[in-house]
Amino acid sequence: MSVYQATASAPVNIACIKYWGKRDTKLILPTNSSLSVTLDQDHLRSTTTSRADPSFEKDRLWLNGSEEEIKEGGRLATCIREMKGLRREVEAKNPNEPKLSTYAVHICSRNNFPTAAGLASSASGFAALDLHVAPSLVASLHGRWAQLQADGSDSLAVEVAPQSHWPDIHALICVVSDDKKGTSSTSGMQRTVETSPLLQHRIKHVVPKRMKAISEAILAKDFDTFARITMQDSNQFHAVCLDTDPPIFYMNDVSRSIIALVTEYNRVSVEKGGKLKAAYTYDAGPNAVIYAPKENVREIVSMIVKYFPQAEPFKDPFGLFANQTLTGNVVEGFNAAVAKPFEVGAVKGLIHTRVGDGPRVLGEGEALLGANGLPKVVA
Repeated sequence: MSVYQATASAPVNIACIKYWGKRDTKLILPTNSSLSVTLDQDHLRSTTTSRADPSFEKDRLWLNGSEEEIKEGGRLATCIREMKGLRREVEAKNPNEPKLSTYAVHICSRNNFPTAAGLASSASGFAALDLHVAPSLVASLHGRWAQLQADGSDSLAVEVAPQSHWPDIHALICVVSDDKKGTSSTSGMQRTVETSPLLQHRIKHVVPKRMKAISEAILAKDFDTFARITMQDSNQFHAVCLDTDPPIFYMNDVSRSIIALVTEYNRVSVEKGGKLKAAYTYDAGPNAVIYAPKENVREIVSMIVKYFPQAEPFKDPFGLFANQTLTGNVVEGFNAAVAKPFEVGAVKGLIHTRVGDGPRVLGEGEALLGANGLPKVVA
């Protein structure tokens, strides 16, 4: 008997220009365009196996070892419905194709990073699923630098530049919390669309100009402009959350302290006649993503460790410290009083990564479903 199964992995993407709100909740069409950076899935990825089988009684999903409800009208139910619709089109054109559109599916997905904590886990998970069943709108399907264009009638993910265009841009992720968010992105977006006047101004007047400017900065490898727009857009996204009634709080004191540190780090550079050296951005969660040219990452890690001591040694995948002992330090001229030192554990971990590629099709040996169509037991 034939087994209709596929496994794929997909990367995390972190938006520099963020969308917040949907103009069509069923089709998951965004209110505004966005621009994302795809990160290296050797460090951050979702792996998903899906199988269609006539013996399955219903569609089922397991995420990180636990079965999740597939809610009618929810994102996953919509995705499954649409992919089966696309499959029916294939079957209609070729009657010899197996009738997979009539089968229930089992889906098993695992992330190697915190889920529902503001690190775009759903985007990478859906990209891994969609890679082998249907076209997708999510930017994770494109490696490198990608736009999600929303023109009012449809949405399209397009590449701005390939990974090879600007390979020395790295990212340091500060994991402030791996807890599930108090307000999910889905419910938060809906509340903002219904109540925030600032969101409407952002959609109509701010985002279109920023999309053009940041795309030009990427193509020109102009980090100063890229950094400035990225931080401005992160700030405005969280201002929109505060403008929601009742307000939504995704950042915490640790998040805001990291902003203060990056701001001071950049101030020292600019006052010495240089340009911006780092850019912070926050999605819908407290975890910071700091973009920087590779040459600056060592200083940034030392600065973060000074204020946020780590319980575990820093994993140094790119050999920045050449096996030297990592000690907390700041650059000359840095005002140490911009933030207070925190206790060990305030930042639970540091993940150093870089711009990466798109989804990968994996072999059967990496499948997450066993022969019975249920998740394999993870040792």
